[in-house]
Amino acid sequence: MSSFNKVMIMGNITRDIELRYTPKGTAVTDLGVACNRRVKQGEEWVDETTFVDVTLWGRQAELASQYLGKGRGVFIEGRLQMDSWVDQQSGQKRQRLKVVGENMQFVGGGGAGGGGGQRPPQQGAPQQANQAPAQQSYQAPPQQQGGSPSNPMPQFEDEDDDIPF
Repeated sequence: MSSFNKVMIMGNITRDIELRYTPKGTAVTDLGVACNRRVKQGEEWVDETTFVDVTLWGRQAELASQYLGKGRGVFIEGRLQMDSWVDQQSGQKRQRLKVVGENMQFVGGGGAGGGGGQRPPQQGAPQQANQAPAQQSYQAPPQQQGGSPSNPMPQFEDEDDDIPF
């Protein structure tokens, strides 16, 4: 039987992001993501929060440290991974389940934090993390037939066409 290991989470960054580099020069960062869920307890609704540790590598780690900060929204796709280590002080074996991010998108507006550099070009719209942000300029579309400056959409004679749906 084959296995399937896929995780998708969307939430807010819980702490400022610290970018590190491995001895070979690969960027890595660890994030905390808080995912909320509303549940009804008795007669009232309450928020139930789950905190998830996420590790990002390479260009995604660099983009996260540049554009994300505490309070910002993020959507992450990845896989689960179990970390095991021996506690130096107690000598006990410890384990922690975390998400290794494979794809990241920025979500929502500014949030509370700012991250390191500029904001993404279009706040509020998701931005693929594997694409470098580019400065975009808006150019108005050319005037269509029957359009006006206040309504650039073309005017058609017969708008009651037979639409097949």
